[in-house]
Amino acid sequence: MNSMNLIEVFTEFKEFKSIDRQTMMRVLEDVFRSILKKKYGTDEHCDVIINIDKGDFEIWVNKEIVPDGEVEDPNIEIAYSQAVKIEPDFEVGEDVSEEIKFEDFGRRNILSLRQNLISRILELEKDQLYKIYKDRIGDIITGEVYQVWKKEILILDDDGNELILPKSEQIPSDYFKKGEPVRAVVAKVDMRNSTPVIILSRSAPEFLERLFELEVPEVFDGLITIKKIVRVPGERAKVAVESYDDRIDPVGACVGMKGSRIHGIVRELRNENIDVINYTNNMQLYIQRALSPAKITSVELLEEEERANVYLKNDQVSLAIGKGGFNIKLASRLTGYEIDVYREGAEDVEDVDLEEFADEIDSWIIDELKAIGCDSAKSVLELEVSELIKRTDLEEETIREVFKILESEFE
Repeated sequence: MNSMNLIEVFTEFKEFKSIDRQTMMRVLEDVFRSILKKKYGTDEHCDVIINIDKGDFEIWVNKEIVPDGEVEDPNIEIAYSQAVKIEPDFEVGEDVSEEIKFEDFGRRNILSLRQNLISRILELEKDQLYKIYKDRIGDIITGEVYQVWKKEILILDDDGNELILPKSEQIPSDYFKKGEPVRAVVAKVDMRNSTPVIILSRSAPEFLERLFELEVPEVFDGLITIKKIVRVPGERAKVAVESYDDRIDPVGACVGMKGSRIHGIVRELRNENIDVINYTNNMQLYIQRALSPAKITSVELLEEEERANVYLKNDQVSLAIGKGGFNIKLASRLTGYEIDVYREGAEDVEDVDLEEFADEIDSWIIDELKAIGCDSAKSVLELEVSELIKRTDLEEETIREVFKILESEFE
C-alpha cells in the first residue's frame, strides 16, 4: 500500500500540544477532502480512510464502469476495457475503486494542503486555548516571566502559552525579572483578532481567596467559608470568614499557630496587612470587628441610610482610620455601611473639624493630618511636634505654622 504516514505529519505539528491525536486525524480528513473537491469538483465519490492506530491513510476514488467510448467525466467514470484490467469480473454499471497516491495530487496541491493544515490547526489551537482558560477564570496559575515591559509582563505557562499580567493588575510593589516564577489568577479571557488574550491579576480579591485555599486546608475543604474579601493591593486587606462547625475557630485556623499559615500569604502579597474577621449577621458587631484593630465604644446604626456612627476613645481614632484611611475605607466596603468616626466625651464638643481651616491651611496638609487620624484641631494639638514629623511627610516649620493657626482658634 503506497500511502503517506500520518505519524510524520503529526510529528511535524508536535508543537500544537493541546490538539489530541483524534482531532488531528479529523482535521487531516477535512483538509484532504477539500483538495479532492478542487481536483474532482466533489468528494462524494471518494473515500478517505484514516487509521489512527497505525498512523496512515488511504484515499480511494469510486468510478462507474461505462461502455468503451462513452466516458464523459473521467473523474467519476471509467471505460469497461480499463476496468477489466483491474478485475476481469467487472461489468458495465458496477463501481470500481482506484487508490490515489499522495504524489498524484501534484506539488502545488501538496503545498496548498500543508498550508491549509497549518491554518486549521492554528485555529483549533486558539479555540482550544480560549476554552481551557475561559473555564479557568478565577483559578490560580503559576507561570514564568518571559518579558517585562513598562505596562505589562508577558508570562509563559507550563505549556508555553502566552499570558499577560498588566501593570494595573499587579501589586504596586511587585517587581519581576525574566525567568522568575509568578503566581496570579486568571482574570479574563478576550478574543482579539481571532487570538485569545489571557489576562492575569494579582490585585483581584480572588487571588487572595485562592491563596487562602492553598494555605488553609479547612478553606479548601469547605469547612471554613470566605464570605467577602476587600483589598487595597499591597497595603491592607480584610477577609470575613465563617464556619458552620462550632468546633472550628475560623479566624484562628486561617491565621495558624503564631501566624504560620497567613505568613506565606502576606509574603506573596508583598507584606499586605491582612485582617481576618469572624463574620456575623449582627451588623453592629460586624462593624466593630471590621474596624479592627481599633476598639469601639459604641455603634449607632442608621439602617435606612446604610450609615453607621462609630464612637471611640481618642487614642483609638487613628487606629480605626488607619494609615492612608485604608482601615475605615475597607471596613465600609466589607460591611456595606458608610462609617463615620466620632470621639466620645464632652471635651470634643468645642472641637473644630480640620476642614474648617481650609482657607488658612493647604488641603494637602489637611489630607496628611487626616491620613494619620487627626481630623480635628484638638486631635492635632494633642500630639507633639516630633510625633507629627515622624508620622507624616510634613516639615517641622509647616507643622509649627499649623499649630499657630489651630491654637489661635481656642484663644
